[in-house]
Amino acid sequence: MTATTTPSRSAAEPQTAAAGPYHPTDLLLAVEHVERALTREPGSPAVRALLDAGVDFLFRTEELAEGLDELFGGVSQYPWRPLTDSDDVIAFSPVGTVVLDDPAPDAAEPAVRGLLLAWASGDDVIVRTARPRWWRTVEELLRAPGFPLPALRTARRGESFPGAVVVDVPPLPAVGGDNSSSDAAVEARRFRLDCTSGWAQGLSRREYLPGTTLARARAAAADGLDGRVAARLRYLVERARRTPYYGGLDLPRVTERADLQRLPILNKSDLERHSLPTSHDLSGGDRPSGEVLRSGATAGTPRYIVYSRADWTNMIREAIPVLYALGLRPGDRVINTLFGGELYGGLVTSQNELSRMPVETYTVGGSASADHILMLVRSFDANAVLGMPALLLPVLRAAKAAFPELRIEKVLYGGSPMMETDKQWLRDELGAKVVASILAANDGAQLGYQCSEMSGTLHHVCDDYNLLEVVDEQGRPLPDGEVGELLVTSLQKLEGPLIRYRIGDIGRIFRHSCGCGLSGRVLEYLGRSDGQIKAHAQTMLYADVVAELAPFEVSQVQVEIASRDRHESIVIRTESARPLDPAAVKAHLESKFSLLGSRQEFETDELLFHFAVECLGEGELPRHPVSGKVRGVIDRRVGA
Repeated sequence: MTATTTPSRSAAEPQTAAAGPYHPTDLLLAVEHVERALTREPGSPAVRALLDAGVDFLFRTEELAEGLDELFGGVSQYPWRPLTDSDDVIAFSPVGTVVLDDPAPDAAEPAVRGLLLAWASGDDVIVRTARPRWWRTVEELLRAPGFPLPALRTARRGESFPGAVVVDVPPLPAVGGDNSSSDAAVEARRFRLDCTSGWAQGLSRREYLPGTTLARARAAAADGLDGRVAARLRYLVERARRTPYYGGLDLPRVTERADLQRLPILNKSDLERHSLPTSHDLSGGDRPSGEVLRSGATAGTPRYIVYSRADWTNMIREAIPVLYALGLRPGDRVINTLFGGELYGGLVTSQNELSRMPVETYTVGGSASADHILMLVRSFDANAVLGMPALLLPVLRAAKAAFPELRIEKVLYGGSPMMETDKQWLRDELGAKVVASILAANDGAQLGYQCSEMSGTLHHVCDDYNLLEVVDEQGRPLPDGEVGELLVTSLQKLEGPLIRYRIGDIGRIFRHSCGCGLSGRVLEYLGRSDGQIKAHAQTMLYADVVAELAPFEVSQVQVEIASRDRHESIVIRTESARPLDPAAVKAHLESKFSLLGSRQEFETDELLFHFAVECLGEGELPRHPVSGKVRGVIDRRVGA
């Protein structure tokens, strides 16, 4: 197959949008426009042209989206298809110019199918036909909403185009019956299945890239990131308009990535008010499919997060390369201790992801015990473990105490940060060669990850999946390197869309050249935005308290603030593997934070203040019954 330059168009012909690369989601949006016109404007000349030619059944967006997902192995990951067994990718590119034949006025269906799938593949199209005006009508209808599409021109029958690819599209098998709407649905499903045929696959070049991960492929095409993000944003916003919530906001039109900042911010209170089970306002009305998760509700009212089947599949496709980047390899034997309870998603998502990888997984969930760990290491040679630090570390320490020879090669964790002293313990005592973090949320899945070269709280970001912004309290974008609140736009989650969602975390984003070979944006994750501890007219940060306690080798820290009858108190509780002296910890914190003062108790005209420290053994702080997390800051004051 040889590409050729796009044939020139006459001045009278409609002009196309800006030059590619093109994205199949824009073709889906154009088809959705036609699908609506078929319903709302049945008497218009353009719609009558499609109806008279009997090709209206081809303009069914949901069926076409499922077909293109099969054609590309993931329409939302286009132009790459990550491979689950090798951590390599297949790269798609257009063949160039495709020539289609329209042999007779009553046989338009094959050429229209060819046009749609060629445009989805990014190809320019020439149709050899005796009715150029009819094709002009079809083109104008598809271009009417203004989404970027490749070129189309008509030519005389038999005209030759050296270098172009001539595609013979076979007609779909006839559907029996009385040409009812159900027959049209069957035809549309046949077109969806037709997307995997040989002629459809011949509309794209497929190049297998051994040794190239999805992250490296995207980094190598960094100059196209803005275009990819813009296409994903267009698709997300247009899908969001279907929901009552976003449909009532008069969202601006998205043409480029910079338009993101013109979109409204979604605050947690709005999300809770318009999400299930309270409201269907963020539901797009698609037929039921996929998975429903529940928020951990560590600090608020639980809500339910709906993933359509396509959303769920996208999440898994994007997560598997991340798990490879964390350090998993084919043949690993993984103990999965992630929590799962009351629809909480950690266990469900990880089990789905790991089951598609060439690894052996032992899913024990949050009930994992030292005996589980030791049995799996001894009997199955388990070499990796996945879990949340608050639940995982006590179990590993108990297993180590029972079997001093215990070794775990890889420790992957998420849900909450891990103390640096705990990471060092894993390396020193268990021989862990990999200790890596993944940032994720039930609302939108993975946000960032650590490769083998990253430490501390730095994470590579997943801009093609969850686009992150850093803003100030008023929602204004901050320059690279400045600390602010994180906004998440889930580019591949379309049911219950999240657009510039204020997730309640803080951090900073800057450009970084990593030792793994990737260069680009990284996130320094700095914890919850509610980690500001304000009392006695002063403020300190939870993250600073945790940092000051590092020499004491604590694993978990909890700060509780309370106020009652003119008495305000702060209690700091620690968890650690070794016994700590509360008086020593208290004295250290008093010397570092003026808010905590140098006296245990003092009185002002308005308020009595009290500060105390409680030192607990590992695993003794209460875990949330759904998420399994330890709540970092508890503010029990009225109105807090």
